[in-house]
Amino acid sequence: MKALQFSVNTARFVAAKAVAALLGDRVFYSGPLRTIRLTEIPEPDLPAPDWVKVQTIYCGFCGSDLNLIRLHDSPTASPFTSFPCVMGHEIVGKIVEMGADNSEFKTGDLVAINPVLGCDARGISPPCPSCRVGRTGSCENVAEGGLPPGMFTGVNSRVNGGFAPFLVAHKSQVFKVPQGLSSEAAVMTEPLSVALQAVFDNMPLPEEHILVIGGGVIGSLVIQSLRALEKICHISLIEPSAFASSLATEMGAEEVIPLEKVFRQTSCITGAKVYKPLLGMEISMGGFHRIYDTVGNAQTLNLSLRLLKAMGTLSVIGIGGDVKLDLTPLWLKLQTVKGVYSYGIVTFREEERHVFDVALQLMRDGEIEAEKLVTHRFRLEEYRNMIEVNKNKDKYRAVKTVVSFLE
Repeated sequence: MKALQFSVNTARFVAAKAVAALLGDRVFYSGPLRTIRLTEIPEPDLPAPDWVKVQTIYCGFCGSDLNLIRLHDSPTASPFTSFPCVMGHEIVGKIVEMGADNSEFKTGDLVAINPVLGCDARGISPPCPSCRVGRTGSCENVAEGGLPPGMFTGVNSRVNGGFAPFLVAHKSQVFKVPQGLSSEAAVMTEPLSVALQAVFDNMPLPEEHILVIGGGVIGSLVIQSLRALEKICHISLIEPSAFASSLATEMGAEEVIPLEKVFRQTSCITGAKVYKPLLGMEISMGGFHRIYDTVGNAQTLNLSLRLLKAMGTLSVIGIGGDVKLDLTPLWLKLQTVKGVYSYGIVTFREEERHVFDVALQLMRDGEIEAEKLVTHRFRLEEYRNMIEVNKNKDKYRAVKTVVSFLE
């Protein structure tokens, strides 16, 4: 079967980065130093009786996929990946084969895939502390057990991702799509779960002032999640793109703050006092109670700490590389910085649920309209066009792009 495969080693990493600095980043997906290629791989077999085989319908293209292709990720995560790997972790598909130990599913079920390859999928017992409390995304054994290193489906050399017509998944990864929810909506389950988990982990109190940085897919889903979880709070957004800003305000943001007026507007919205240091950026005393940074670079993180009020909490959702931070606001204002990664068990309306189930329910009930964010569909063979669109989202008015395996 045809699949979009990623591979890199130390020599190719150094060479590709050097050439891209001179010629641009098309070298990462076109030419002899490309990190991805369309190739033929065998159709996967079930690894064990508690796995299922899924025929892919849609697979979303994530910002993290683009970062991987362009070698923007920190090498720190490299021990927890294995190459070559078939990319794609935002997956909806149909079960076409089952192992004997899968009584809760049947052939033909439409399912969304949680890509995390935790202790259960790796055949490790007893599970690590993270998996034991339902946070499999932070599994301590992602380089151990019966699978090669790889945190999730899409960065694992044994378990191919969704940029291929078929894949296998452990039963712990499989979530039935409720009746009435389309596959076009269900492909958004994984990114919506990221946004929901960020909010559950940093839940606002009534009447708090919230700032979302970045109005793309995750930023828009964070805004919708805040509204769906019935939190009465004031949501502001920083987003330079007029197209993305318009979409985010449609999703529930009260206003978009221009970057050049960010301290003045923060003062007007929150009542913060703004002070100018001898050198460098202003700093607020007072400000936003909670900030969700979906960009995660040095500029947005330094800005977040300066706009966050005393004892406020910053959720870092965006995945960036190395950053240089001025930590003065952190100790001066006793702030909390929380990492955001993956998803797990949450308390939703007084019931313990996996956040994937919550995401599917909220979409089914129309409380979150994630399907509206799917703007472009591509065939697998059009992956270069898809990358170009994702590099220039404003130009193409793109939000979420997906690979479609429908005829």
